[in-house]
Amino acid sequence: MIEVRDLVYRYNEGDGDDNSDPDRANTVLCGIDLSIPEGEFLVLAGPNGSGKTTLVRHFNGLLEPDDGEVLVNGKKVSEAPLAARSAVGMTFQHPRDSFVASVVEADVAFGPENLGLEREEIDRRAERALSAVGMSGRGGDRLDRLSGGEQTRVAIAGALAMEPAVLVLDEPFAGLDWPARERLLDHLAALHQAGTGVIVVTHDLTDLLSLAERVAVLADGRIAADGPPEIVRDRLSALGVREPPSIES
Repeated sequence: MIEVRDLVYRYNEGDGDDNSDPDRANTVLCGIDLSIPEGEFLVLAGPNGSGKTTLVRHFNGLLEPDDGEVLVNGKKVSEAPLAARSAVGMTFQHPRDSFVASVVEADVAFGPENLGLEREEIDRRAERALSAVGMSGRGGDRLDRLSGGEQTRVAIAGALAMEPAVLVLDEPFAGLDWPARERLLDHLAALHQAGTGVIVVTHDLTDLLSLAERVAVLADGRIAADGPPEIVRDRLSALGVREPPSIES
């Protein structure tokens, strides 16, 4: 479970995020309160610059709040960052930025290796994670020769190999063609069905409302809407979120 309590965050000069203002301090999150139960499929939506990426980077201690706190499974992230990073796996909008190896298998195994696991367990996790994203048998492939969609799937596998309780994906569909998008949606549905909590950060809800149990919308650093998709849907356009044409049954 992830609990966000009265979270305030300000960017200062030099902070590297698309929400930052290099010339002055910039309050990006303004007293956020959010509770995410174990196993939930949550879509965190909002226009560009609304603070979505900033918020989720607090979930595993990549950023620290100026005020308020974030708890993962009852522990403050600031006091137990390693526990938070084990529980919350995260992938970023540009997968290449997170790669640490030149081939698929080595990159996916990097996280479990840093946990100090036995080689047999590391290999088991890597194989299982690659299978989950449809990349079985591709462990020897060079990352720089993969398509954008394949790189995204490898990044997700790297997060899954840590066996997190929650998987956070920041704009995972950016740059994907339609077939790759459909494959990724299928993978997310399967992961959620298997018990993994899923949080998708996006400004485009196309094909996601049928998977989501809940949608939270950020606007100007605040939670502007929060609830089941069928309740929140009517407010999306007014909050700067691209409204999908329909909710699939």
